[in-house]
Amino acid sequence: MTVTSSTPDRDPAPAGPLAGIRIIDMTSVVFGPFATVQLADLGAEVIKIENPGGGGEVMRNAGRSPVPGMGPIYLALNRNKQSVALDVGSELGREALTRLLSTADVFIHNVRMAGMERLGFGYDAVRAIREDIVYVHCAGFGADGPYAKRQAFDDLIQGASGFADLAVKRDGSEPAYAPSLIADKASGLYAYGATLAALFHRERTGIGQFVRVPMLEAFTHFHMVENLYGETFLPASYGMAYTRSVNPRRKPYRTADGYICIVPYSDAQWARFFELGDRPGVFEDPRFSTYRARTENTGELYAMIEEVALTRTTDEWLTLLERENIPGMRFNSNEEVLEDPHLKAVGFFREVEDAELGRYRTLEPPVHMSASPASIRSHPPQLGADSRKVLGGLGFSDEELAQLLGADL
Repeated sequence: MTVTSSTPDRDPAPAGPLAGIRIIDMTSVVFGPFATVQLADLGAEVIKIENPGGGGEVMRNAGRSPVPGMGPIYLALNRNKQSVALDVGSELGREALTRLLSTADVFIHNVRMAGMERLGFGYDAVRAIREDIVYVHCAGFGADGPYAKRQAFDDLIQGASGFADLAVKRDGSEPAYAPSLIADKASGLYAYGATLAALFHRERTGIGQFVRVPMLEAFTHFHMVENLYGETFLPASYGMAYTRSVNPRRKPYRTADGYICIVPYSDAQWARFFELGDRPGVFEDPRFSTYRARTENTGELYAMIEEVALTRTTDEWLTLLERENIPGMRFNSNEEVLEDPHLKAVGFFREVEDAELGRYRTLEPPVHMSASPASIRSHPPQLGADSRKVLGGLGFSDEELAQLLGADL
């Protein structure tokens, strides 16, 4: 299938920096696929292995779609990949996976390791098939801890990492999950970066390796960068959670006709903002005169921003803030983001067309590389769409191939 851009003068997709790298992908849901779609966007050949039973991976069926099994989240996570429907519980399926792995540079999965070892595809077994392979395990938890054998999902990790406690620290409310699969996606970024690093190591040394990306540890690292805070220096003399980011008044501020996001940062910007709001002299107050003082008195400072923001319309503020070089942005609802003038200008939301799905919207790769850019080369595949092409090149007899393809024949 060819991706058709809504931009008629778009150049043909160039080869990305990972062109020639073959990845066998047995991940599902969000954590692993968020890592592998970025690798695919960078030019890697990603072969997605799915169980033909039950309609393939679960995210195919999250959300309504004009084509069954092609839901919106699946589309966002699986472009530029090939789908092979393969029952690795069968002897012939395991043989097919073995042959695929012998051709692969990377094997990535999020199956619990005990289950993968029972199938015969633990690290040592796969290294015996391809000595220099990069083997990436998207795990729930590190292997040396008491949670090692547990299942991990975004909600569980948000709670166990302390992230859901930020709502309590912000305003004393009950613990709350972020309304986003933030633990899955953050952990996927760690898996993406670790895979690239392992490939770079192999390029330099010729040596593959085992890479474990445990979700609890990855997301706790992501969360605690700023929120370890008062527990950094021992003994601790003040509490956890960065006071600025958990303040309940850190939010888009109401203007005379809507909302705006305002973040004065330097001393000069803060002073000028309050002058614009007819509040001269605020920075003579010792509570706000230094960065450290402002951090300790964030609530009072933000309360004044709330009052000042109400004095003008959003457009009036945006004009003033741009003129004075004070950081500010228009607040967008989710729907308004689709019409954001900057994102439109850079072509971030790209409209493409598929013969069966029709016209749909996808997201451009956000990172730009001048010599070997990422690209969108193919639509997300239907279940088993590439089984015949991929498995047919592995040396199976016609009878074996027919058995492997099953209903896909």
